[in-house]
Amino acid sequence: MNRLAAAAGFLTVLALTLAAADDPKKPAGSGGVTVDKEKRTVTVAAKVAPRKLEHLKGEVYPIELIASWPHPRGKKAHETVVTFDVEPSEVHKGLESLGLKPGKPAKGADTKAEGPVVNVYVEVPAPDGTGKRITLDKVLMDPKSRKPAPKMTFRFTGSVMSSVDPNKPDEKKYGADLTGTLIAIFPVTDETVLQTDWTMKEEKYLKLDVNPDVIPKEGSPVKLVIEVPPGK
Repeated sequence: MNRLAAAAGFLTVLALTLAAADDPKKPAGSGGVTVDKEKRTVTVAAKVAPRKLEHLKGEVYPIELIASWPHPRGKKAHETVVTFDVEPSEVHKGLESLGLKPGKPAKGADTKAEGPVVNVYVEVPAPDGTGKRITLDKVLMDPKSRKPAPKMTFRFTGSVMSSVDPNKPDEKKYGADLTGTLIAIFPVTDETVLQTDWTMKEEKYLKLDVNPDVIPKEGSPVKLVIEVPPGK
């Protein structure tokens, strides 16, 4: 009888697990990533990144990333808009679960990112308790003129595989999971999940910063929303 009860309990757990797997809106990975299959979005819990880091003695660098792990895990945490704490590969998996196939990341001059186009927003809390989505061209600005950044096209490139240990070249891992880079604006790294269409030519003259009038203060919780456009 006990065996029958145990078997029944196991089947119940299995059924619940399978039901959760088919849920169109379910958390992925550690819970910091949510995939909504009905709305075709991948949402990442994030925080507004600090622009001054103590180890850099207050020096502020132009923005080169949209999302990164925080310092010290994030290799370019001093040049990002928001920080998060999940594995970038979890976002990659989430986008694949929505039917997208990664393209190819770019790195260096004369290279351009390849991959399906996605929309990217920073979602900030609204007074009525809902969320307000802001496009990145509004989030970023020219710090001198205070004009919004040019519009950006984001592509799901996926990351290169990188060596975990230089002494073990055959031992590789999803590169973005080593550096913590999720979205890069310029092709300064191919260890990322998303990139824009911009090249290193744009990097020379687009020295951007965050517009503090548009998003909450540093450390505030926000959401990073990646949306698959209709028809994709």
